[in-house]
Amino acid sequence: MQLVIVTGMSGSGKSTVMKVMEDIGYYCIDNLPPILIEKFIELCKQSGGNLNKVAIALDIRTGDMFSEIYHTLRELRSEMPEQLRVVFLETADDILLKRYKETRRRHPLFDTCNSLEEAIQLERERLQPLRSMVDYYIETSHLSTAQLGVEVRNLFLENETDSMLVKVMSFGYKYGISTESDVVFDVRCLPNPFYIPELKHHTGCEICVRDYVMQFEQSQQLLTKITDLMEFLLPLYIAEGKSQLVIAFGCTGGKHRSVTFAELVGDFLREKGYRVHKLHRDITKGNH
Repeated sequence: MQLVIVTGMSGSGKSTVMKVMEDIGYYCIDNLPPILIEKFIELCKQSGGNLNKVAIALDIRTGDMFSEIYHTLRELRSEMPEQLRVVFLETADDILLKRYKETRRRHPLFDTCNSLEEAIQLERERLQPLRSMVDYYIETSHLSTAQLGVEVRNLFLENETDSMLVKVMSFGYKYGISTESDVVFDVRCLPNPFYIPELKHHTGCEICVRDYVMQFEQSQQLLTKITDLMEFLLPLYIAEGKSQLVIAFGCTGGKHRSVTFAELVGDFLREKGYRVHKLHRDITKGNH
């Protein structure tokens, strides 16, 4: 059976992830105490194959029982190393504060703290050791519900558990760098199409912008150096056992240069046989 454990900060999008997992065929359980996971797996195995894809959401709501997750994960890693995948969702403090105020939901640790800010910080401290035990890390601060759904589908819709997913994303520095990135390239050093009136309102997904960015020798040289580097690095990451690699390209607004390079590098890696997911985080946001 395939087992996915979804955890992370309260308010980071676990409910959205579980809805997507259910849509793609997983039997989903929310807030199961960690101590019951192994017993539940045994029941699944006795079901005759009817429950061969399971997703379990775990978080701080289980109170003191949540501390059992570390022991449980170590046991599961040894018992089913190829079948277990753990997803950790992270969100910046200011975004979490905004979400709680908008939804008026109560933080699970609020009763033990003096403020919402203190509750978020306490939860982050308790979850910190868990981050080193996960397979997939998704930073949801700037993702819409739809974008998060795409992320999850690209991780689990295909049964390629022995391969690495390469996510190639673009972003705008004015909106903040994504903390999930493993490798970041700053392409603000290249000529900016934003200052060309006929290109300002187009994006790097369009040929007119791409042709403009890539007509310069420095752009062509940079692309060659980046693709050479990625062709060298990716086999090393795979040999290390990494399940996901996030390559990010940043420019000022996240619409032109970064998108161009994310598209070109993504296409290059796909041609090399890698499983690639492209994400343009800020492409629909306002002009800078």
